[in-house]
Amino acid sequence: MYLCPTMTEHDFLSKPYTNTLEKGQVTWQSPSNIALVKYWGKYGEQLPKNTSISFTLSNCFTKTTLFYEPKTSSDFEFEVYLDGQREAGFEPKILKFFQRIEHYIPFLKEYRFRIGTTNSFPHSSGIASSASGMSALALCLIAMEQQLNPSITTDYFNQKASFLARLGSGSACRSVEGPLIVWGEHASIPGSSHLFGTKYPFGVHKNFDNYQDTILLVDKGEKQVSSTVGHELMHKHPFAEERFAQANSNMEKLIPVLREGNLDAFIKIVESEALSLHAMMMTSMPYFILMKPNTLEIINRIWKYRNETGSKVCFTLDAGANVHILYPEGEKTQVYDFIKKELVVYCQNSQYICDQIGKGAKKL
Repeated sequence: MYLCPTMTEHDFLSKPYTNTLEKGQVTWQSPSNIALVKYWGKYGEQLPKNTSISFTLSNCFTKTTLFYEPKTSSDFEFEVYLDGQREAGFEPKILKFFQRIEHYIPFLKEYRFRIGTTNSFPHSSGIASSASGMSALALCLIAMEQQLNPSITTDYFNQKASFLARLGSGSACRSVEGPLIVWGEHASIPGSSHLFGTKYPFGVHKNFDNYQDTILLVDKGEKQVSSTVGHELMHKHPFAEERFAQANSNMEKLIPVLREGNLDAFIKIVESEALSLHAMMMTSMPYFILMKPNTLEIINRIWKYRNETGSKVCFTLDAGANVHILYPEGEKTQVYDFIKKELVVYCQNSQYICDQIGKGAKKL
């Protein structure tokens, strides 16, 4: 259900609050997501240069508890704790986030916050926690606002949470709901918006029910180039406009594929998107490579296995070395056996995470 396909930033300004709020806490759990059509390149205030679509995950999530109490000082006041330990290194990013969203959440300077967060996946595992982390925090803030203004509807709650999450991390706007979320305006997708993620509005074949995602942790180290820097390099990229057109075209092609359950066509689009993303990195200036030798070994072994068995397994990549292996639930036993026998050896410390499509964030 859509509130309005032409919502603007103005629609997310807060209405006068009818209630007051004293000391308390709120907890939300929000999942990570994996893009099928990739977002790479932005403009303005965290707006995407092309449409993207992602599977919301289930087992990879961030749980955030926001403790709050009223205060009188006129500045932002907060501390961040990861797994119970103060994590001052995260605080500059949260400060920047608060500064961006204060226009839409006017009570931010009226409370002292303690942000307690924990991830279901190993710390520094190479799974991007910005999407799940920023969406969980945004949901906590909107939950506070809903207590101050109980007239906020569920639809508006989700849209504003996605809108705020985007201002912290672009892909975070796709982690509020599930199982398939679109971000970025597209003429063929009613209700789609640059401002927030929307639920994919068309039919999806049962072939994609409970679709599996096993994440192979190839490299758990810090990336040599951050996603933020990578996005910036698209501004003067010689192939940028062609890439944005390719992504929007692939989004269009994906609509009948998802409706008809055409897994062969799904594989071609998803793998092409992953490789195109990394091609942009390798052809930017300065250029960089985030894949590792073991990333390529895994890809080649997936191709070999698929050719030999007729399996519908495929891969996708985020902006890093780790490999997401996507496959239908009906192949779970066989593909899992293949992963253990042939692919785990290419993972750092033999680590991998088994996940599947999820339904989005939830209040705890």
